[in-house]
Amino acid sequence: MITLLIDGKQVEVKEGTTILEAARQAEIYIPTLCDDPRLEPYGACRLCLVQVKGMPRLVTACTTPVAEGMEVQTSNEQIERIRKTIVELLLSDHPNDCMVCEKAGDCTLQELAYFYNLRENRFLGERRQYAQRDNNPFIERDMEKCVLCGKCVRVCEEVQAVAAIDIAYRGFNAKVTPPFEKDLNCEFCGQCISVCPTGALIGKLSIGRGRQKDIQKVDTICPYCGCGCNITLHVSRNEIIRVSSSPDNINEGWLCVKGRFGFKFVNSPDRLKKPLIKKNGKFEEVSWDEALDYVASKFREIKDRYGPDAIGGLSSARCTNEENYLFQKFIRATIGTNNVDHCARY
Repeated sequence: MITLLIDGKQVEVKEGTTILEAARQAEIYIPTLCDDPRLEPYGACRLCLVQVKGMPRLVTACTTPVAEGMEVQTSNEQIERIRKTIVELLLSDHPNDCMVCEKAGDCTLQELAYFYNLRENRFLGERRQYAQRDNNPFIERDMEKCVLCGKCVRVCEEVQAVAAIDIAYRGFNAKVTPPFEKDLNCEFCGQCISVCPTGALIGKLSIGRGRQKDIQKVDTICPYCGCGCNITLHVSRNEIIRVSSSPDNINEGWLCVKGRFGFKFVNSPDRLKKPLIKKNGKFEEVSWDEALDYVASKFREIKDRYGPDAIGGLSSARCTNEENYLFQKFIRATIGTNNVDHCARY
């Protein structure tokens, strides 16, 4: 364990911990745009600059490991002046459309501008502009709002191992792009959306459906497979408008394309709400008791006429372990056959 002082507070952390991680453990706030505890340190935004006693210049807290006896100051007049200037420089190359931005109320850059009370900008001049929009079906990529934090690039490479995007060009022309500036064509897991601190990456299914105000958040379990990822449904006007997941969840906030974007079926007019039995060539709604009695009578009829092995059971990976156990027990013990399989393999 390493003992150090952060803003005069004694903190004890494991060897190899960064200053930023140590400060968070001590509940000391250091602003950052590019850091994510689930990703490797990057040091791109420079907002986490701190003063370490004995060092001639400020250092980035996210990439600097702690040392025994280290004395760290996270805020003073010089540090806050530099941080404010960094935010001003970012805003000088950022569209001022917070009133209609999908990320308003949940934007880290917006919060920093609010914290530093930036009503005007000293740095006025040419701003990057991109007329072309990406034609992929799931992710809206507005590169004018990108702050080049690199989080989307890192999560695509480090977590998904896809590397569908990277930072191309240099200096003022630098931007995040797929190969050869083509439209995004990847797994569309949406991990990049979950880590983007601004409105540069937004799910297309959510655009214009609601932001933070009056949004009801419902924690539940993803129904698509047996992994059981924790998800949060964002509900507006009795409709799901987006799906997210917290880094504190068992799945660490990561979701697949189904878990993040596959929610439109919930309000589909084609969704079955009651059991149907075909009568005289047409499906008619019936009660659950009638439907279950009908299924049981058909099972009994087939078993009596052709034997139990004429029946097979196909289970679902969406069910819980307990439900699947009961299902196979029903097929083997009640029906009397070993013809049982599941959908979670090829």
